[in-house]
Amino acid sequence: MILKPALMPADITITMTMLELMRLLAWLSPSFPTGAFAYSHGLEWAVECGDIVDEVALGDWLSDVLAHGSGRNDAILLRHAHRGGDVGRLNDLAIAVAGLRERRAETLDQGTAFIAAAAAWNPPELPERIAYPVAVGALAARHGIDEDATTAAYLQGFATNLISAAVRLVPLGQSAGLRVLAGLEQVILTVVNETRAATLDDIGGCAFRADLAAMHHETQYTRLFRS
Repeated sequence: MILKPALMPADITITMTMLELMRLLAWLSPSFPTGAFAYSHGLEWAVECGDIVDEVALGDWLSDVLAHGSGRNDAILLRHAHRGGDVGRLNDLAIAVAGLRERRAETLDQGTAFIAAAAAWNPPELPERIAYPVAVGALAARHGIDEDATTAAYLQGFATNLISAAVRLVPLGQSAGLRVLAGLEQVILTVVNETRAATLDDIGGCAFRADLAAMHHETQYTRLFRS
């Protein structure tokens, strides 16, 4: 079921300067050159096998990935990177959690491209190959950008990229894709709330169908996306 667009929960208060907002909008814009357009997070297989046939199915799929899968895990990793956690350890954990070959490539390729593209903003020294949420969290912290705002923007960007893939694959119209995005607002805000106090021990997931889709995509005969 697609949820209606939600108001910001009363317990989320964000204070940002205009410059911080501008940087966050730039870094997490679909046009920022991370190569995100090339990845579907296994969604391509889900479309081929008939799991995703319309906007309702897409909304349900993405809700599960955000709340119970990679979206939630990425939010936790981002937060700990933002708080100055051991970046090397966090990066190793992000790679381990990704689990599947294409998922690892997805997060490492995007994270590495993100830091390269952000060179103009003087990013911190990071591992040569860096997971995407760790890279975003570390850069946002360096510029004093609010942790909650960064987490919400990251998850919004994650959802937007996958909706863009689905618009091409199902296919769906742009209006349908925007309805799905609007319907995911409450899910994203809930994940932001629920991960605020999460520890690294809380990383895990149960979006099993999405994991299976990522596995099957590795051997999918005809495909447009790298994951």
